[in-house]
Amino acid sequence: MRIVGLGGSLQVPSTSLSALQMALQGALADDVDIELLDLRTLDLPLYGSTGTDAAGLHPGVSRLVRAAASADAMIWSAPMYHGTVSGSFKNSLDWLEELAGLDPPFLTDKPVGLIATAAGAQALQAINSMEFAVRALRGWVVPFVVPVNGAHDVFRSDERATDRAVVKRLVSLGGMVLDAARRFATEAASPCDPVIRAGIGDGTGKWLPTTYNHHTGVAG
Repeated sequence: MRIVGLGGSLQVPSTSLSALQMALQGALADDVDIELLDLRTLDLPLYGSTGTDAAGLHPGVSRLVRAAASADAMIWSAPMYHGTVSGSFKNSLDWLEELAGLDPPFLTDKPVGLIATAAGAQALQAINSMEFAVRALRGWVVPFVVPVNGAHDVFRSDERATDRAVVKRLVSLGGMVLDAARRFATEAASPCDPVIRAGIGDGTGKWLPTTYNHHTGVAG
């Protein structure tokens, strides 16, 4: 099992990076490999440029694409700037277009946990922006999200958190992401299509049992 964290900012220290590191601690287990992708050290070129240098594909782009492709799940953590995610974080998501050629493409059926930090009280706006991006990349957002408002008060200059409740939520998110990754892996390994028992009204007030196939979208 492989969990990849993506986030941070170009600032030092970075509250979003600190939050991401805490969440990844919640995903630690004996059978789990953790990789942290810090946007500041990735030093990604702007998407739309060639993304290559004299040696070939930019090393930051290569690492990002390989890590996302190999991940069973991801945790994203971005700062909230002017109502949305930072430009550097959005740029990293744009580079995930390189996953279009995979089969299945992008982040299909990969759980993604979401964290946003804000100096004020609007961190949830960045969460909302990331949720749209996860959908576009065909991933699944873990329902529990962690917006961290007043982040500069929550994290000290040494990047340690002063709010135990926030730490608990971040660690819990990491555990939920790991649990979701295990569930998706189990379903993918199952020889049978997942089926939900449901009912169709027959107009008499009774319910007729039927089945619904997740993959085909067909009731039978």
